[in-house]
Amino acid sequence: MMDKNEIIARMESHGIKPTANRILVAEALHRQKRPMTLAELEAGLETVDRSNIFRSLSLFRERHFIHVIEDGCEGTRYELCLSTHADRDEDMHVHFHCERCHRTFCLDKTPVPPVSLPEGFSMETANYMIKGICPDCSRRTQ
Repeated sequence: MMDKNEIIARMESHGIKPTANRILVAEALHRQKRPMTLAELEAGLETVDRSNIFRSLSLFRERHFIHVIEDGCEGTRYELCLSTHADRDEDMHVHFHCERCHRTFCLDKTPVPPVSLPEGFSMETANYMIKGICPDCSRRTQ
């Protein structure tokens, strides 16, 4: 678990000025340990308005400080990126969306499989989403 100083250091390594609101957004993302929607962030950050959260997320995305995940159901989710570079993602991994509880999980240890692209195409990032039933929901139905 990163503390506030580690979050600030990581922000600075990505070329992000660590303002109070940006730190709060980054801490909220880190604390949840799962991708969150803008609405979830807004509900958990009562002292930061929606526009400040969205501006922070936009900057974080531009500097490769977060991943942006389209889950195919509830829209866009955000999670802290483990990349150490401000110009590229180096920790692309698979995500899992539970179709019962609608939570999205990071499968950090499951890398995005290589994809052979046609000539002239180059991959910048990938959004690899698996959908099914999570272990918690599976146990509840047994």
